[in-house]
Amino acid sequence: MILAGGLLIGCTEPMEQPPTPTPGAARVLALGDSYTIGQGVAEDARWPMRLAARLREQNIVITAPEIIAKTGWTTDDLAHALDQRPPRGLYDLVTLLIGVNDQYDGRAVEDYRPKFRALLERAIELAGGRAAHVIVVAIPDWSVTPFATCFDSAAVAAELTRYNAVNRDETQRAGARYVDITPNSRTAADDRTLLADDGLHPSAKMYDAWAQLILPAAQAAL
Repeated sequence: MILAGGLLIGCTEPMEQPPTPTPGAARVLALGDSYTIGQGVAEDARWPMRLAARLREQNIVITAPEIIAKTGWTTDDLAHALDQRPPRGLYDLVTLLIGVNDQYDGRAVEDYRPKFRALLERAIELAGGRAAHVIVVAIPDWSVTPFATCFDSAAVAAELTRYNAVNRDETQRAGARYVDITPNSRTAADDRTLLADDGLHPSAKMYDAWAQLILPAAQAAL
């Protein structure tokens, strides 16, 4: 998501080029929206980049993560991007964090389920059919941010809880890994240093905390 005149709109910057492969290194693909591309923070502060750095600290040889994500993307947008520019080859680790813009657009959670399931299936295919090499990351709770003051924050939180119940259920059914960073995202209610300057997206500090939470699942996958 991105602020623009009080609304959330898609970002128009071109999609990033895949990093140059490193022979013998694990390949990582991160799929998502503004939370994965790191709206409002430097490239090296994005949580996929911080996760890669932490994996290297554990002596795991890993390439720079390939990121397919843009601010404002819904499940439809991510699916379309994968259709237009399919990732090449197989990946040792695939992450998926998607759905906040579906919720913001007022889409019914019943509509989110089949679209999320289809994306999860694609993520598993990109991991060579190895569901255990796919990590689904829960949707953060933006209801605690300053941006949410013009919304019914309780309703937003409740909707996100329903969305996350769906993506957790689908993840468990598929046999993939699930990391719930939502409780951590709510700590921004009392600590504004966890938010970027736009008062909506996470700061580098919060992204680094997410990377730490995701690390055990990534280690187990690799």
